[in-house]
Amino acid sequence: MAAGWRLLFVPSRARELAVALGASIMVPSMVAAPLLLAALVAALISGSSFVWGSFWVLLALTVVAAILLTVATMYVTVSTTVRWVELRTMETPAQLVIARFLRSSTMAMADLQRVVVIERLSLGQRQSIKVVWHTRSEKVECEPPTSAPLSRVDAQALTSWLTEQLGPVQVAVERQTEVKRDFLRPDEWWTPSHTAEQWRVPVGEVDNIAAQRGVEGYRYTPRASAMHSPGTSVTVYDPARAHEVAEELRAERAAGRAADSAAAPGPAEGDATDPR
Repeated sequence: MAAGWRLLFVPSRARELAVALGASIMVPSMVAAPLLLAALVAALISGSSFVWGSFWVLLALTVVAAILLTVATMYVTVSTTVRWVELRTMETPAQLVIARFLRSSTMAMADLQRVVVIERLSLGQRQSIKVVWHTRSEKVECEPPTSAPLSRVDAQALTSWLTEQLGPVQVAVERQTEVKRDFLRPDEWWTPSHTAEQWRVPVGEVDNIAAQRGVEGYRYTPRASAMHSPGTSVTVYDPARAHEVAEELRAERAAGRAADSAAAPGPAEGDATDPR
């Protein structure tokens, strides 16, 4: 840009609206599908007018729910989603332009208090990135969809770039990390075999390492075993802490290898043979 730079969060308005529309239609349809199928089968078998009436009422309620959810989703998307933010730092005075789906607003850069780049991580992998603009009057959150190029930009590189652009106008830029720790227990917790694979140890050592390193375990009886083998139980481990332990063990092994290499004796002086 001639007067500054633009951060593009939503490359395509049509694609973003299509995704929102599809989600708003699919959610009520998937929730109601089992009930609709059961009601349809019951109506076909019984032939009762009452059962058929119940089926049509359920179908109508599903359609109404889909319509209401679609309207609400479209309204939220259009009114709150930020498409791009333009930093006009080369103008006098410097300005910040925030463009939503149907309108854009321009404010003086002096009204911008700070910018926060938030990176969300799960088991060491980035799930999303968000840029929050704190102004005197509001907090504007910008999160690119997974299809947007900005969603794949390194968080530290983005923070450094924003610092470079906003430093001359004295706007602080921060980087924060949010780590997911609320994994669904026991479905998302790690089994002993998976934990052993990540820690690179035999399965029999997992319990001892977990106890030593403070990894929370959860013991439960799977549904399949509850019917046929009531006494059978399984222990699973908190993936957040287990992942941290995997990183700790990897670092300790690397340090051990480095220490062994440093301690290994080199060729003794005078041992070199004459090739002639």
